[in-house]
Amino acid sequence: MATTFDLSGKSILITGAGRGLGRALAIGAAQAGARVTAFDVDAQSLVELAGTSTAIATQVVDVADRGAFMAAAGRIGRIDGVVNNAMLIRYDAIEVVDDEILDRMLAIGIKGAVWGVQALLRHMDPQVGGVVLNLASPVAERGFPKTAIYSMVKGAMGTLTRTLAAELGPRKVRVNALAPGSIPTPGAVAITPQAEYERRAVSIPLRRIGRDADATNASLFLLSDAASFISGDILHVDGGFLASA
Repeated sequence: MATTFDLSGKSILITGAGRGLGRALAIGAAQAGARVTAFDVDAQSLVELAGTSTAIATQVVDVADRGAFMAAAGRIGRIDGVVNNAMLIRYDAIEVVDDEILDRMLAIGIKGAVWGVQALLRHMDPQVGGVVLNLASPVAERGFPKTAIYSMVKGAMGTLTRTLAAELGPRKVRVNALAPGSIPTPGAVAITPQAEYERRAVSIPLRRIGRDADATNASLFLLSDAASFISGDILHVDGGFLASA
C-alpha cells in the first residue's frame, strides 16, 4: 500500500495485531518503513502475519497480563510508538453481562492500553519522545443497544487520550486516538449481519462502509512526524457518521 507518511527507522508496537484492523495497521506500518512488533493471543494469526513482511516481529502476549506485557516489551528494545488496538468485541444486552465478560473486556481494552503506555515510557528514547495511538470508536459517542460495555471501553480510550496528552506532552509524547466507523473486520462481521452493513452504507453521508485502508492511512499519519504538533485529538474515520447524527 503506497503511503506518503514515512515511519522509516521507527519501532512500533501494535497490540491485537493478529487479525482485523490490527493486522492491517501492522502491514501498513511495515510498508511505511517501521520495524513492527505485533502482540496477540492467537499464535496462528501471528504466524500468518509474520509471513507478510520481514519487518514484522511477533510475540504471543495476553495484553491484560501486565507482567507478560512488560516482559515481551522488554525484548523489543527501543519503542517509538504504541498502538493500543487490542479489544474483545462483544455486543450483549446489559442483563446478560457477567463477571467473566465484564472483567475480560475491561482487562483487554483498558488495562492493556495502560500497559502499552507504560511500555512506551519505559523503552522510548527520552530525548526523542514517542507516540501513543489509542483505538476509540464513534459508538462511544452515540447510544446503541447492546453495546454498553464495548462503548464504555471505547469511551475510556477518549478520556485516556486527552488526559495523557496533557500529562505526557512535557515528556515529548504525543497521544491521539483513532475512531474508525463501520469497517467489516473479521471480529465485527462475526457479530454483525450483512444486512446491517448494507443499511449502514446508505445512511453514512459518504454512502459506503469503511475499508481497512481508511483506518490504516489515518493511523500512519498520526504515528508519523507529519502529525508532530497534534496531540489529545480523536480522529474520526467514519464517513461523516457522527456529523449526521
